[in-house]
Amino acid sequence: MNVFRILGDVSHLLAIIILLLKIQKSKSCAGISGKSQILFALVFTTRYLDLFTTFISVYNTVMKVIFLICAYVTVYMIYVKFQKTFDSENDSFRLEFLLVPVTGLSFLENHSFTPLEILWTFSIYLESVAILPQLFMISKTGEAETITTHYLFFLGLYRALYIANWIWRYYTENFYDQIAVVSGVVQTIFYCDFFYLYVTKVLKGKKLSLPMPV
Repeated sequence: MNVFRILGDVSHLLAIIILLLKIQKSKSCAGISGKSQILFALVFTTRYLDLFTTFISVYNTVMKVIFLICAYVTVYMIYVKFQKTFDSENDSFRLEFLLVPVTGLSFLENHSFTPLEILWTFSIYLESVAILPQLFMISKTGEAETITTHYLFFLGLYRALYIANWIWRYYTENFYDQIAVVSGVVQTIFYCDFFYLYVTKVLKGKKLSLPMPV
């Protein structure tokens, strides 16, 4: 395990913690896409089924359990505990537009045609597009709270660090996973415009705002 992967995991965990603290402190999930959080919970569930079949390391097991717990706690807080603050009107992205093609692709393009492998591949493809409902919600409302933008920034940083991790592993271990790399690059591309706005606005103390869709 190299420093890029560890930093990537830390960034990912920090993003989730920021989101949970934001919800708990404000007692509101305003501005947060519940649909994106459902997709992330589905990502972790289908990816970490190997918890029951394979032991890699204590670090690996602990991180998987933490991500699973945090994902479902987030969904619970949005749809149960603070349901009255959930903006369902603006969280209107059609999930079937993501789930149907991702499911089909995971059956067509995978490393081996076994249930666990197909589910793992499904999780990789789904993660690359799981943030789209959140970005769609921001574009629909025209702005995002500072805490929400911090959450998105660290999610994007996690993906960027994982790309560095794959480059490092390619040159040091001759390891290359085309499915993971291509999906990771696609996901990082979705964050590019957001990164620019984050640096030019949020870090300068301004509120992130986007043009309202016509």
